[in-house]
Amino acid sequence: MSVVNPYVAKLFIYPIKSLDWVDCDRVTILKSGALQGDRTWAIVDAAGNFVNAKRHVKIHGLLSQFDLVANTVSLQIKGTSNLETFNLDTEQTAICTWLEKYFGFPLRLQQDLTMGFPDDTISPGATIISTATLEAIASWYPELDIESIRRRFRANIEIAGVPAFWEDQLFSTAKETVKFKIGAVEFMGVNPCQRCIVVSRDPDTGEVYPQFQKIFTTQRRENLPQWTVKERFNHFYCLAVNTKLSPTQADKVIEIGDPVEIL
Repeated sequence: MSVVNPYVAKLFIYPIKSLDWVDCDRVTILKSGALQGDRTWAIVDAAGNFVNAKRHVKIHGLLSQFDLVANTVSLQIKGTSNLETFNLDTEQTAICTWLEKYFGFPLRLQQDLTMGFPDDTISPGATIISTATLEAIASWYPELDIESIRRRFRANIEIAGVPAFWEDQLFSTAKETVKFKIGAVEFMGVNPCQRCIVVSRDPDTGEVYPQFQKIFTTQRRENLPQWTVKERFNHFYCLAVNTKLSPTQADKVIEIGDPVEIL
């Protein structure tokens, strides 16, 4: 294996589940192992189901911008010029009213400051991918670039200085976790993240890329590195690594440029 120098190249949090990201310079670890501010809010319908891209393709028609200092969200319907800004602490009713007009049904905002609303509640730590992996996947689809792939897979931590699929070393067999450090923060890598229909869609339009899943699974299988534990794949529509952390890591900080070390 060639010499690698893994380090944090990008950090993303998603303040409202299924909406846009915030590009961060540093993030703080919560006691649950989640990143502070990540998926802190979720939009739910009257039955308590998440209003997300899996259930509602109209999610792709929304633009959202966040000010983490002022704790505001600005919402806009793509193709329009009207941008409205709301305070997440004091204007939740107004946010819901705006969203209800867009989606056409009653909904509410839920907040969880301890863990947020991750897809994997057993492993609620950051999801991790490498820049080289995103570049490799973009090469499988002539019409797509790395930014489109990055926005489809929505990982929290992007690692540079490594070859494609290097992050597959951060999980092992089903009975084991892989211990690694990012800066001073100790992680446990758990499993490859199983993907859904959402990654096959254009992040801006919701249009499905023809044969996206078939192309992906074929290429993923054919490009599986020798270090990947193949038995962890009951299918190959998997990408990025789910993690968990000990409560002892609470309040530690990860920053851009932090080194990554497998222990």
